[in-house]
Amino acid sequence: MNRNCNFLGFVALAWVGATPTLAQTVPVAQASTATNATASIPDFTGMWNHPAFPWFEPPASGPGPVTNKVRWPRVFGSLPEAGTLALPPLKDGDGISDYDQLVGDYTNPILQPWAAEVVKKFGEMSLAGITYGNPSNQCWPEPPPFIYKQALVLILQQPDTITMVYSGNMDVRRVRMNQPHKDTPALYGDSVGHYEGDTLVIDTIGIRTDRRYAMIDLFGTPYTKALHMVERYRLRNYDDVKDAIERNKKENWLFAGDVFSGHRGKFLQLELTIEDKGVFTTPWTSTLTYVPGPSTWPEVVCAENPRQYYYDGSDTDVPRADKPDF
Repeated sequence: MNRNCNFLGFVALAWVGATPTLAQTVPVAQASTATNATASIPDFTGMWNHPAFPWFEPPASGPGPVTNKVRWPRVFGSLPEAGTLALPPLKDGDGISDYDQLVGDYTNPILQPWAAEVVKKFGEMSLAGITYGNPSNQCWPEPPPFIYKQALVLILQQPDTITMVYSGNMDVRRVRMNQPHKDTPALYGDSVGHYEGDTLVIDTIGIRTDRRYAMIDLFGTPYTKALHMVERYRLRNYDDVKDAIERNKKENWLFAGDVFSGHRGKFLQLELTIEDKGVFTTPWTSTLTYVPGPSTWPEVVCAENPRQYYYDGSDTDVPRADKPDF
C-alpha cells in the first residue's frame, strides 16, 4: 500500500498546485493560432465521471466503434428502461450491451478481415463462458483508448502539462502542451495537446504494441503501431449533449444509474477519432460524455489481491517484480 499512498500524496500536492485555476480562466498565448493571439483557456480541472460499460457512445452518423452483438432488453419485469438502475436485466434481448457476454460485432465494416477474426475469437470465448484476460481484469496498465473503461478521471490542468489520473488502477496520462511528438513508443503513447478556442485537442501516437493484453476495448479489438488518436474535449451544456446521452443509454449499461439525464450543469464531452491503417478500413468516431465526479477521490487498488474472486477463484496475471524496488 505504500506506493499507492505515496501516489495519492502526489495527487494531493498536484491538486493544490492546480487549485488557482478552479475559479478563473487564465489568458495565455495560443500556439495553435497563426497570430498567437491571447485567448482564455477553458478550465477542465476537476473530477469527471462516465459510468457506462462498455463506454463508447456511438456517433450520430458515420463509422463507429465495435459494439456488442449480445444485448440485454430495454425493459425487463416492472422496472423502467434498462441501464437506469445499477442492476443488469434478467434475460437476453435487443437492448443495451450485455456486460456478461462480450461478443464484439466482427461484421462491423471498420474491421479489416484479420482484425475481425481476432474479435470473433474473443466473442466465441465469451459465449463459452470464458472470461478472457484484458488489462482491467488482470490489473495491467491500461493505455488509451482502453483507459476509458475507468469511469472516473481527475484532470489536473497546468500551462505546460495536463495530467489525467484514472481510478480503478491509478493509471496516469501526461499530455505535453504545444510540443512536437517524440519518436519513441511508450506505454501510454506520446500525447501532445493544444487549445483551439474552447477546445482542448490531444493528439496521441506511439502506443506500445509489445505488451500484455494489447487491445483497445473489451471485445479484444487489436491495434498496431499505426494507432492514432485525436481527442477533443469541450465543456458543454445539456442541450449540446442530450443526443449523445440518449445514444449512450441505448448502447451501454449505466452501472451507477442514469447520472446524465438529470444533470443541468456543465458536461465534459470528449469527441474521439481513431485511425489505424493496420487494423481499420477507415477512421471512426465516438463520444464520451462526462458529468462532474464525486467530491472526494476514491482509493482503488487492483493488484493487491491476485485472486480472481469475482470470476473463477484462480490467480490473475497481475504484474509481478522479480525483486523489490527498494
